[in-house]
Amino acid sequence: MKIVLTDAQTVVDEAVTAEPLGEFGEVVQHGLLKYDEVAEAIADADMVIVNKTVMDAGSLRLAKKLKYIGLFATGYNNIDIDYCRAHGITVCNAGSYSTDAVAQQTFALILEHFNNTARYNDYVQDGKWKRSPTFSPFVFPLNELSGKTIGIVGLGAIGQRVAGIAQAFGMKVVAFNRSKRDIAGVRQVGFDELLQTSDIVTVHCPLNADSEHMFNKETFGKMKKGAVFVNTARGGVVVEDDLKEALESGHLGGACIDVLTVEPMVEDCVLMGVKNCIITPHIAWAPLETRQRLMGIVCDNIRGFLNGTPQNVVS
Repeated sequence: MKIVLTDAQTVVDEAVTAEPLGEFGEVVQHGLLKYDEVAEAIADADMVIVNKTVMDAGSLRLAKKLKYIGLFATGYNNIDIDYCRAHGITVCNAGSYSTDAVAQQTFALILEHFNNTARYNDYVQDGKWKRSPTFSPFVFPLNELSGKTIGIVGLGAIGQRVAGIAQAFGMKVVAFNRSKRDIAGVRQVGFDELLQTSDIVTVHCPLNADSEHMFNKETFGKMKKGAVFVNTARGGVVVEDDLKEALESGHLGGACIDVLTVEPMVEDCVLMGVKNCIITPHIAWAPLETRQRLMGIVCDNIRGFLNGTPQNVVS
């Protein structure tokens, strides 16, 4: 059994290694293959494990032995599912491995916006507190979360965990989801009502034909003046030029995002340097414990496939 990792460096390091995969056969690791390098690299593979590598007719054309693609991810929009079905390739994703981590990062971003912790630390480290006439210099805004309304778009595992944390902060929780979910303390509303009534709008839905560019000029225009937009889902749900306009016009009070349309960030990214925009480099999913859990799920998926009881199958 030959198992090929096409973009290993996006998951593994000295703390979380690919060693557990050795249980199933020979493991060949590639740090980060370019698209035009993938086909030859996996030509004789029995299994391929990927994170964000595109698996389509071009990259899979030489992989005649391939029967399994495992994902180091929950999302699978980088996989040509129709091609895999037609060629008998089973595809399994990693399920809800990052629920706690992404919910935690969501609130890390929200708290940074409302508490300005990093800016206050810089203020102190620059020696400005030493020169302050008062013991509590009010140099950056501070606001409570309690009593504010958070609007959650997508009530999957992560959205539900965010709702629970929000309630612990004393927030009011509304949510928009395509199907009805009965969750204590969460009031499901229409999309427009969520936009119009939320102080914070946070996105936790997958990227698909329905959600692509759902946050655009019209959408941002319906949000409350001064509201905060949070995205730890996928960059493709946002029209970044429109988000920039909403921030620079002052209509939105801030944006906190962990994902972009193109990653890594391109040199001319329109959101670079935009006021009141906090950006982290797609690390919501990446705590040590989360990546350890992810490796365990990937191994369990392979074990299930080999035993004839595949799990987390998307194709």
